[in-house]
Amino acid sequence: MRDALRRWLAALGGSPALPLTLDRRRIFVLPTRVGLVWGVALIAMLLTAINYTLSLGFALVFMLAGLGQVALLHTFRNLLALHLREMPPTPVFAGQPARFTLWLENEAPRPRPALQLAMAGAEPADAAVDANGRCAVTLSLPTTRRGWLAPGRVTLSTRYPLGLIRAWSYAQPQQRCLVYVQPEAGRPPLPASDAGRAGLRPQGDGTEEFASLRDHRAADSPRHVAWKAWARAPDLPLLTKQFDGQDGGELWLDLAQLPAALSLEARLARLTGWALDADAAGLRYGLALPDARIAPGNGPGHRERVLRALALHGLPA
Repeated sequence: MRDALRRWLAALGGSPALPLTLDRRRIFVLPTRVGLVWGVALIAMLLTAINYTLSLGFALVFMLAGLGQVALLHTFRNLLALHLREMPPTPVFAGQPARFTLWLENEAPRPRPALQLAMAGAEPADAAVDANGRCAVTLSLPTTRRGWLAPGRVTLSTRYPLGLIRAWSYAQPQQRCLVYVQPEAGRPPLPASDAGRAGLRPQGDGTEEFASLRDHRAADSPRHVAWKAWARAPDLPLLTKQFDGQDGGELWLDLAQLPAALSLEARLARLTGWALDADAAGLRYGLALPDARIAPGNGPGHRERVLRALALHGLPA
């Protein structure tokens, strides 16, 4: 019931999707517990003043009631016309917190102190925006599984200046955070070249200048096979051309080559760890999955494509 009421309130005044500007229709106000006690105390003081005909009692009650009205106005104005937008979250590995950053922009000539942002599952964050300024607020959500993590609804609230009134509004971030597979701890070293398609060609298999011939390996590219030499002597084993250059070799990470006894998540974790190791070593590596194939490459962009494919493998689109 409470969640349904919150969804209904969030939809009042239009969609809460970011970016948005808080207008009068999006801001809600209610007294806090302190404000309720304040109101009950004022009623008791008013009844006492009426019963004993205390002029100073009436003056005190009306003064405190006016103070409450002024506090309500300032609390409401502390949120009015604030502009909220979001930044794309940086991908993280499972187990690391996903960080969602929101920008609060204040175009008014007055500051906005004592703001608080909250999201289900995240620790609330306090903020204050200077006059004609802006500030970034980050909310962190724990991650346990790979794939896309969609943030929940954000509640922006304030009790400024006296804590008697709470004003709040809702915002819904649209950016999801990609959670990579957590790499396997204590994983075996990178596979050797004779391990099928998940093979590594050792140093010396560059692509710049021909160096020599060696025995053919299962992981070698067909374009490096010495076909002319084989045509002259088809009864002899295949040979592969070796090249000198800066290339440290190519590594194929193939899900099908890993032991079937491992679960899918364990195999993905091992491939993720190998991808990080290969990237750190400066190797050219590719990825082979049943539903995706990424040609060998290197660099930050290639690493992100490989980690993304591993994170989303087998998950609904």
